[in-house]
Amino acid sequence: MAGTKRHKLRPLIVVSSVAVLVVIMVLAFFLRPDAAGDATATPAPSASSDPASAAALPPAPAVTYYEQQGPPAGSPLEAVEPLQIGVSAAKTGASLPDGIVGLSLESTDLADANLRGDNPEIVSVLKGLGKPLLRFGGSSVDRRMFWTSTGEPVPAGYKGDRPRPVKAVSPADLERINGLLTAADATISLTVDLGHYNPARAADLAKHATRIFGARLVSITVGNEPNGFPTSSVRAKSWKIGNFMEELNEYATAIHAVAPDLPLLGPGAYTETWWEPFAEAKLPQQKILSLHHYPLSSCDAKDPQSTPTMANLMSARMHDRTIEYQQAALSVGKKAGLDVWIPETGISACDGANPTTTTHASAMWSTDYVLSAAQQGIQRLGFHSSLITCKGGPPMSPICSGGAYLRPDGTLFEEAPYFGLSLAAGLSGGSFLKLDQSGGGLVYSYALQQADGSTSVVIVNENDPEKSAPTQVSLELPGRPLTGTMTQMTGPSYSAQDSTLVDGAKAPARPVAERPTVPGFAYGSETQKFQLTAGTVTVLNFTY
Repeated sequence: MAGTKRHKLRPLIVVSSVAVLVVIMVLAFFLRPDAAGDATATPAPSASSDPASAAALPPAPAVTYYEQQGPPAGSPLEAVEPLQIGVSAAKTGASLPDGIVGLSLESTDLADANLRGDNPEIVSVLKGLGKPLLRFGGSSVDRRMFWTSTGEPVPAGYKGDRPRPVKAVSPADLERINGLLTAADATISLTVDLGHYNPARAADLAKHATRIFGARLVSITVGNEPNGFPTSSVRAKSWKIGNFMEELNEYATAIHAVAPDLPLLGPGAYTETWWEPFAEAKLPQQKILSLHHYPLSSCDAKDPQSTPTMANLMSARMHDRTIEYQQAALSVGKKAGLDVWIPETGISACDGANPTTTTHASAMWSTDYVLSAAQQGIQRLGFHSSLITCKGGPPMSPICSGGAYLRPDGTLFEEAPYFGLSLAAGLSGGSFLKLDQSGGGLVYSYALQQADGSTSVVIVNENDPEKSAPTQVSLELPGRPLTGTMTQMTGPSYSAQDSTLVDGAKAPARPVAERPTVPGFAYGSETQKFQLTAGTVTVLNFTY
């Protein structure tokens, strides 16, 4: 993984496995573990208490049990209502698409020489997100990015500053980016400049991008957050949605002429009233409805429930409001027969640091956001990121560059949200299963059927890790499992920074086959009982 200072050997967090190939069923009833992660023994899992069911199963093998971190010293261990989860074999109809987790970068980052296929730092980071989408857009595309395929100088009028300079982007940059996409098995979405009206230049970019990226280019967008143009001096204050739709039609026609199979993603706005006009527009190419979403962006605190505070982030209200917002967009998309993407998102769009930035809470939120969005039907997500140095760079970014301020040294580091995204990305390809959940406090549960027939259960336990006692869990599965493995993301507190770990390390989770067994795993039983530490995201996988 990237950032060698951040990637040391994993600490030993599981018990050594005993080399036992076959354990007869009678012994399975006596060799139960005394405690989760017992370091002195690795017996076979306990078998189902139903003799008829147990008789039909092969002997239980010896296993290695997961050893969870407990609550911090001095915790008041406030009681949490036991959690009951019942997973059905019935599917919801939604899935977790391959490539749903992506990173949103500035369009000027296309000119960053570190984004290349022979840079192991960035390749490793991207691979930790599965088969991610790299979306290039952001405010720079309409202000500071100049596309040229002929080597023209940047025209006067493009203005940047030291942390956000003006950049020219050429076909050579796209060739370099394509090397990165190939090495990381990633896809790309581009945005063209609408701030400086020029459909022909946009079509030229689309022509070269289609030739260079081929099938890895999955969409193109006209302008970034055009609903904000009149208030950010990109366009005149009189410029409204009607003007956007007229110009969009001219851009779409020009792009379609050179790239007829390239879908148009839009409107890329954060105002709901812009969704339907785009969805209903008669344009020549396939359309995908997009919106930008930063749920805690009341920077002046005029809306207390949308202010970026820890209390808002770790609340059921935040979770529910997010789903309502996504469902509103999905309703517009469904009416028009369009898929819905959120190519730019994050906790907050407010400038600078706030109580939620780079915290363990933001990591838990990231996992939950991906899974809840996918379960609603959102197809792609782009978490807005920055390649500026960790020191002095945007604090909300899941990644950042090493080096002194504004002097990146080619290394790349993962911040807390990255690990939450990585856990969710590792589940890609699964189909959501119906489930019932009760109790558990501030907990969200998801279940997926994987392509190999196994069941993954994700429990996002947002109870306060500094105060809450472990949660007792009773899980009903749709079959009798022969194996049950576990991986877990932990952190000492909501506000902890640089302390989020996956299985004790700053790295993505191990492959499922290498993960230890759920403590107390009941071999062949549809009912599994265990406890989970507060402030964790746990991914369980059961095979039958």
